[in-house]
Amino acid sequence: MQVSLMHHTELKICSHAIRTCWQSFEKGDEGGDVDKELIYRVGNKFKHASTLEHLNYTFYIQGISRACLQELARHRHASLSVKSTRYTLKELRNEKEFAPFDFKRAEKYLVLCKNEEVDNASIAALERLRLILQGTISLDLAKYCLVESYKTELTWTANARSLQNFLELRSSKSALWEIQNLAHAIFEALPKEHRFLFEDFVNK
Repeated sequence: MQVSLMHHTELKICSHAIRTCWQSFEKGDEGGDVDKELIYRVGNKFKHASTLEHLNYTFYIQGISRACLQELARHRHASLSVKSTRYTLKELRNEKEFAPFDFKRAEKYLVLCKNEEVDNASIAALERLRLILQGTISLDLAKYCLVESYKTELTWTANARSLQNFLELRSSKSALWEIQNLAHAIFEALPKEHRFLFEDFVNK
């Protein structure tokens, strides 16, 4: 799994939005300590979290499973642009046979959970799909054979309010192990000067 931050809104945009309500622009410091305190106090402490929607973050997320993607898609007020399955299926068509316990080769296409029984079942499904791709079935039909462990990647944009909710729910020990890892990786990808908004929502 790899998570890269591609773009983020400057803190001064959020503090400007907050100060719009009271027309107190002259008290700002362009996203410095004064503005950070204001943003935390209004957005986190006083729970006027709608003000945090002015902060947006765009991540490039690689190497997660379709199972993880499905859970990520449950989070509203976020935008996802996902890699088309067709491109990966074209690559799979030209691969050699996948044998049981061939974990190293399978990791190119699958997120493995380190349980041999489950991972070998995923490899067997991958091999069946590879064989189907040798025939004349269209890629659109063939992708119905994809297992949940099949890898994908996406560009994901979320505002700070939605991101707080995501981090709180998905860093929980009760969440799927993979999305727990994703939540922590997203937090680590955030700019250090923005993490004060999210630290209270991450389960260590």
